[in-house]
Amino acid sequence: MRVYRARSGPFSEQPFYKPEEVETICIEELSKVDLLPSTPGPVRIERFIEKRFNIGIVEYGELPPGVLGLIEFGPKGVRRIAVSQSLAEEGSKSAERRISTTLAHEAGHGLLHAHLFVLGEKPASLFRGDPYPNESGILCRGEDIQGVPEQRKKKYEWWEYQANMAIGPLLLPKSLVTAALQPYLVKKGLLGIKGLDQGRREEAVKALAEIFEVNPVVVRIRLEALFPPASAGQLAL
Repeated sequence: MRVYRARSGPFSEQPFYKPEEVETICIEELSKVDLLPSTPGPVRIERFIEKRFNIGIVEYGELPPGVLGLIEFGPKGVRRIAVSQSLAEEGSKSAERRISTTLAHEAGHGLLHAHLFVLGEKPASLFRGDPYPNESGILCRGEDIQGVPEQRKKKYEWWEYQANMAIGPLLLPKSLVTAALQPYLVKKGLLGIKGLDQGRREEAVKALAEIFEVNPVVVRIRLEALFPPASAGQLAL
């Protein structure tokens, strides 16, 4: 991780993470609390948050309109994570999976940004006018969270972008995705390196959505990162 003087946003400093750094951080943190599955399957993201940040249970409560989750920080790091009660009460499979995506996004803030608050940053403009009791946390709208479709375009906010970078590695760890994709991989090029069969891409998306219990849009975004079109379907290093 590198740190730069921020040119925009509420913090005086802006950390910069390469995708591979976020991948490593997430896998190491899942492993530390024994919540990295040994075979392809859903990650217990709520349990990960409880164990990794030692905050008791994740809260479900009334949040401002359009806000799906929030995270609060204290002198020792994360002290509270909450999810919208209305999302929890929806009761559909899609809503349950949106909760997982929201929790992974909040966990991303916890893993990547806690030091900004512990070091005494005062992000007074972070909440964009939202009602909030203090300056110790981040409110996350649906439009902030990757994998939660929204119609309205929004300006770039690097702290939200970075939290989204953690969603894929936390919910769809690279090694497990590769294992689950074996039926959909074919040899490509003169070297015979395995890559994703583009003709079966949507079939693979549906299969992985069920295996990892996430919404298809989350899988699509993850596969775009691991198998970018420019690589003709070969696994990104």
